[in-house]
Amino acid sequence: MKALLGDLRSGDINVVEAPEPELREGGALVRTAFSALSAGTEQALLDTAKKSLLGKAFARPDLVRQVIRFARTDGIRTAYNRVQTRLGSASPLGYSCAGVVLAAGIGVQEYQPGDRVACAGVGYANHSSVNFVPKNLLAKVPNSVGLDAASLTAIGAIAIQGLRQADVRFGETVAVIGAGLLGVLTIKLAKAAGCRVIAIDVQTSRAEEATQFGADLALLADDDQASIAVRNFSRYGADVVIITAATPSTEAIELAAEISRDKGRIVVVGTVGLGVSRSSVYGKELSIVMSRSYGPGRYDPQYEQAGVDYPIGYVRWTEQRNMEAFLQFLASGRIDIAPLIQHRIAIDQGEKAYNNLRASGAYTLLLEYPQAAAQCDSKVDSREYNQAARPEGLRIGCVGAGVFARDVVYPALRKFKKVTLGSIATASGVSALAACKSFGFARPDTSDHVIESRETDFVFVLSRPASHAQYVVAALKNRKPVFVEKPLAVTEEQLDEISSVYEAEQEAGNCPFVMLGFNRRFAPMTEQVRHFFARRQEPMAINVRVNAGYLSPDHWTQQRSEGGRIVGEFCHFVDWVRSVIGRPIQSVSARALPDGSRYNRDNIAVMLSFADGSIANLLYLANGDKAVSREYFEVFCEGAVAILDDFRILELTRDGKTTRAKSRRDKGHARELHLTLEAVRTGAPSPIAFEELLEVSRACFAVERAIGIGEAIPISAETAAAS
Repeated sequence: MKALLGDLRSGDINVVEAPEPELREGGALVRTAFSALSAGTEQALLDTAKKSLLGKAFARPDLVRQVIRFARTDGIRTAYNRVQTRLGSASPLGYSCAGVVLAAGIGVQEYQPGDRVACAGVGYANHSSVNFVPKNLLAKVPNSVGLDAASLTAIGAIAIQGLRQADVRFGETVAVIGAGLLGVLTIKLAKAAGCRVIAIDVQTSRAEEATQFGADLALLADDDQASIAVRNFSRYGADVVIITAATPSTEAIELAAEISRDKGRIVVVGTVGLGVSRSSVYGKELSIVMSRSYGPGRYDPQYEQAGVDYPIGYVRWTEQRNMEAFLQFLASGRIDIAPLIQHRIAIDQGEKAYNNLRASGAYTLLLEYPQAAAQCDSKVDSREYNQAARPEGLRIGCVGAGVFARDVVYPALRKFKKVTLGSIATASGVSALAACKSFGFARPDTSDHVIESRETDFVFVLSRPASHAQYVVAALKNRKPVFVEKPLAVTEEQLDEISSVYEAEQEAGNCPFVMLGFNRRFAPMTEQVRHFFARRQEPMAINVRVNAGYLSPDHWTQQRSEGGRIVGEFCHFVDWVRSVIGRPIQSVSARALPDGSRYNRDNIAVMLSFADGSIANLLYLANGDKAVSREYFEVFCEGAVAILDDFRILELTRDGKTTRAKSRRDKGHARELHLTLEAVRTGAPSPIAFEELLEVSRACFAVERAIGIGEAIPISAETAAAS
């Protein structure tokens, strides 16, 4: 399929051939008819990309602070490499489109193949021929509305939400600062709601054109007489000022305060500077309100991704209902956007579309898509993505291209000489193509073909946790070695299925290979700790304190469908103590602090008992301060002590003598991958025995049960015996 990608380093636009996205639960595949190109939001992203590194830093100081914090813990070189990796990646573009449903996933009854729908959302409503869109980001298009007009629905919903935040009433005076596409839609909707509207813009042409779209008065933002003109039009000043402009300057909000009436309302929709002076708002007791994109549900993964709607009796207008309201305005004829959608260009010319948008003076430009129903051809010509000849060695096929894959795994794999990055699949398809261009994969593909292909020697599963088990099972059934980023499974039923398939392959005389991303046991300082206690004859006592940091309960990693933090991250530390003690886990006890409304079972105390009498106490905490080191380990045994602080400082004490080592933080990722690749290449067993992977996974599921019942949970005797 055709798709547009933006280069975050150079700001260049490329039209590419990409695999179609996969149909997933809770959403639908939509063949795009039109997508709307935004002169504001998308062009601003590309303008930032074209800036120098210093310019990018000034544009995003929040990200600079993150990089500085990362450099303090992981070192300047590691931070620099991560920044370069992010900047070198390509990104899908677009967030507002319309088309026809091709297929509906499990749990979607509202939409059927053939339905005409409007689509919204960054990462979903892309400029691509086919998109996967969650059901709450879809809205049916009335028969009387063309798909060209419907492609502006997401932008229209943003305008509607701004008006809802303004709480506009019939007969009020509304001033709109910024008369671009979003501003013009806001003007039209305010007029339809019975308001008197003032349009203000920095460009004379935009201000004048606003009157043709319904504004009663048009002013220039830099006009010294603007406030007087507003009061001549409405003697008390504007009841509401809605800022739809995009500028880092604070001039827009200062102007809004100047023209507002006493106790007026200012609503910020666009990206503007918010440093308004106190005197400007205090004297009039003005209210300043932010408007969050399409409306309630935005940035809530339960709403947008899981499809959990808000009860209409409590939340009348969600982002989907705002989309539906905009479509109803179009259907009723109360707003006419035909003059806004006269500029169209084929997706094949998408590069020119971006380059010409500003020069043309158009409010928007619609990308048109060929309606051929051809399915994705998995045999994409790989020469476009990787011209180099294939070297001898392992051919890697990857599923998933998330943050961990892009920042850690893929850069590391590129360093191995006897490894070829073959095919890669992602849920969206477009991001697979971006990974090809960023990391040198030979071709984008579908997940089924990656796993089944004879050209794949080794499968890496780096997708969301909820999908891990299905890909591991598929790899085992296709007799492919598989590396999976933790966790192995998110339910015990999934774990049992993996175990059954693994055993079936063994009984059939095959040698199944499964490796899980438990990297910390391979860290150099972990190996020093094991060596320090290598000759022990007594049980060990271990304390582990993890200052994991706060994550909102609605963060995707907190969701039970994705395993939650215990199964998804705490597993690392269970595996660490298991590797240091070197004996099977016999039982698990656990307690959790009361969650209240802030936490989600991520302040826990866990005790593991081992077959040799060793014990490990693990504190995993979300209520700490980031200034304190994240991971702290203490090991006590036979009069000796090992203290490991965040994989940077190691102290080993015995007979009153302490040796202290300090180095750049190394959590064992490189060593883990090296051992795994060598094992597959030479036919050796996995660096971690499969039975041990099951044991650690079952222990993590037992932690959740132990918290619930307040009693110790024994770990399977069969698992312990096998270990």
